[in-house]
Amino acid sequence: MKHGKKYFNALKKAPKKAVSIEEAVKFVKANPGAKFDETVDVYFRLGKDLTKGDTAVRGVVKLPNGSGKTVRVAVFAGGDAAEAAKAAGADFVGLSDLVEKVSKEGWCDFDVAIATVEAMKEVRKCARVLGPRGLMPNPKTGTVTDDTATAVKEAKGGKVDFRMDKTGNLAVIAGKRSFDDAALVGNIKAIVSAVNSAKPASVKGVFIKGMSISSTMGVGVPVIVAADAE
Repeated sequence: MKHGKKYFNALKKAPKKAVSIEEAVKFVKANPGAKFDETVDVYFRLGKDLTKGDTAVRGVVKLPNGSGKTVRVAVFAGGDAAEAAKAAGADFVGLSDLVEKVSKEGWCDFDVAIATVEAMKEVRKCARVLGPRGLMPNPKTGTVTDDTATAVKEAKGGKVDFRMDKTGNLAVIAGKRSFDDAALVGNIKAIVSAVNSAKPASVKGVFIKGMSISSTMGVGVPVIVAADAE
């Protein structure tokens, strides 16, 4: 990615040592990287040793102040569960028709996929398409459920899934740069708590090895990792 003048000017002013979440948020808001309302993300360095065995980190966090993002939700369900999903505001609802569209056409024009327990028998046909994109419904993230209405409302209301990548890093959306300081700080603290809670029981010692906050086109600001992250 090529960076512009704004980025390099901000880079000169950016903290060189880790600061508090509150200080990092103030810097990110005061130093935009673009004219549009950028997304603010939290990045975690968990370590490559976590990519081995069954220590993959995955979880979900309910952002108390929402994500600021318009979330498109697809629900694989039939009968009453399908009707409940539609009433709750799901963008796409279906079963065999949606499964065929995803599995055969590679269609993935949505941000969250939800499926009932029964529907998963069919949805597994979409694994090759949804899996690599992190969209496969999973009981651990609450996206395999018969309570489709609640799942849809949570997805649209600020529920965010997170998943460690192959290099041991993790990125989680925290909101928009237009959010006030308190809203962003509240969301970020909720994210840190959720990531800590996702620490595998087999992992000993330091869990979160590094943390930073940045906007879409902005400079990353290193953040002090709380003691309970170890």
